Amino acid sequence: MSEDYPENLIEFEQRFSTEEQCRQYLFRLRWPQGFVCPRCEGQEAWQNCRQLWVCCHCDYHASLTAGTLFQDTHKPLRLWFRAMWSVTSQKQGASALGVQRVLGLGSYTTAWSWLHKLRRAMVRHGRDRLSGDVEVDETYVGGLSEGKRGRGSEGKALVVIAAQQDGKKIGRIRLARIHDATAESLEGFIQQALMPGTVVHTDGWDGYNGLEKLGYHHQVIVLRGKAKSAAAEVFPRVHLVASQLKRWLLGTHQGAVGASHLAYYLDEFTFRFNRRTSRSRGKLFYRLMEQAVALEPVQFKELCGGQNSPQQVGVT
Repeated sequence: MSEDYPENLIEFEQRFSTEEQCRQYLFRLRWPQGFVCPRCEGQEAWQNCRQLWVCCHCDYHASLTAGTLFQDTHKPLRLWFRAMWSVTSQKQGASALGVQRVLGLGSYTTAWSWLHKLRRAMVRHGRDRLSGDVEVDETYVGGLSEGKRGRGSEGKALVVIAAQQDGKKIGRIRLARIHDATAESLEGFIQQALMPGTVVHTDGWDGYNGLEKLGYHHQVIVLRGKAKSAAAEVFPRVHLVASQLKRWLLGTHQGAVGASHLAYYLDEFTFRFNRRTSRSRGKLFYRLMEQAVALEPVQFKELCGGQNSPQQVGVT
């Protein structure tokens, strides 16, 4: 299936006004070359009265939504499509309360769980790692007070940022929450996010000392003893990303992000940032739809860490 998406809200409303239109679009995304049986890979099937595809070779009954983000949903696909359009068409994203109001959902919990499922779909498995010249540094997010500065701030979550250099601009980024600033945590992130051979620019923190042995070109700028503003001048890209991340968490989500779910908000921020120059919001909708079809189903209790509601884990 070639990239096929609505360019604006009017086109979106025209193309996805019925459940059947949504099902047809989802079918083309899931089986771009035509139906393929999940069991035997047969390519001939017929559709029964329950809208299941019945394989002509092995009689397997395949649901269009099974094995995707939409599995077991009791809501119309039209609502899901509207939620995804709302999330991708707004530059800063949407909160659960906003989605609840826009879609007219009776339950805040439904809106909250949908957004968390969509955030999981924003990470494409097997995505390319960063390369070239990349700045890496950490920052703390969360908490009502500034707390003490530097590595070890209490009551906050530690986030490591990698920002690719694109001339004087920022290329792609990667973010991750880490438990501490030890070499084990930092090196693990870098190996996942950066290609070997990448030139990695960091400060003089000991946690980065082993990068040369891992196959990276390590450029160190020691900041100890310099003014606090020096870090932002030496590593302007990671500091700009950190600043925008904090503003986004406070602005869109009012800072009400539970520590156990922070990683998924980081995924959303990364998804948005890396596509910030896209001229078509519809293309973001298409990319999210593509990845939603490839996402394994996520149960509600998985989203809540085994609890029964987002409120029980302090998430708003």
